[in-house]
Amino acid sequence: MNTSTPTEPPLSRRPLEVRKTRWAGRFAHLLTTWNIAPNTISVAGIGFSVLAALALILGGQSEMLSLQIACLLLAALGIQCRLLCNLFDGMVAVEGGKSTRSGELFNEIPDRFSDALSLAGAGYYVSAMPWVVDVGWLAAALAIITAYVRALGASTGAGQHFEGPMAKPQRMALLTTACVGEAIFVATSLHGWIMTWSLIIIALGSLITIFRRARNIAVILESTPGAEADAQAAAPRQEGE
Repeated sequence: MNTSTPTEPPLSRRPLEVRKTRWAGRFAHLLTTWNIAPNTISVAGIGFSVLAALALILGGQSEMLSLQIACLLLAALGIQCRLLCNLFDGMVAVEGGKSTRSGELFNEIPDRFSDALSLAGAGYYVSAMPWVVDVGWLAAALAIITAYVRALGASTGAGQHFEGPMAKPQRMALLTTACVGEAIFVATSLHGWIMTWSLIIIALGSLITIFRRARNIAVILESTPGAEADAQAAAPRQEGE
């Protein structure tokens, strides 16, 4: 999570300590050596998210405890593999020198589908409470808006903003934990509620994230020299001028 204040230089890339690890560097180098394009890695993230969503939906419809557990663990694995795709597409593009002009499109669009698939699928898992489906879709929509606000900050010149408390890494970490928790307590009274409360927390946390990012972007834009003159120049002229 980015804890920088609006007065600090804006970030152009999500700060991830895992990029500095030896295993990540070696695997990214291996992908580069295999000549796997970063755009291909980005699209593969959608495939893992589809796998996670289907596993959650199937697990929610099944009455077999063993199948439910298997589906939940498979979903957790799919979510984490999606995050690995998000990590390595950037490392191959930047550190591996394989960035392309269309890279930003492939970096953003697959991620938005992945967010929607994972979170909506989690809502369908709680089949005993149909209203949780709406919570899942709400969490998905708010997750997409958090990314939209971040991208909007970059497009307006305020830089990328990765503030939380519910940025992508936090959302997916909580969702993965919910899958594992449901697998552990699948035969108890907590069944379904772990996923439900996780989705509620993700939705509320995403709302706070949207507010924080938008506020920080606004502060930067308003404090930029010449911002007032630019705003007046961009305002529509009144009739008669």
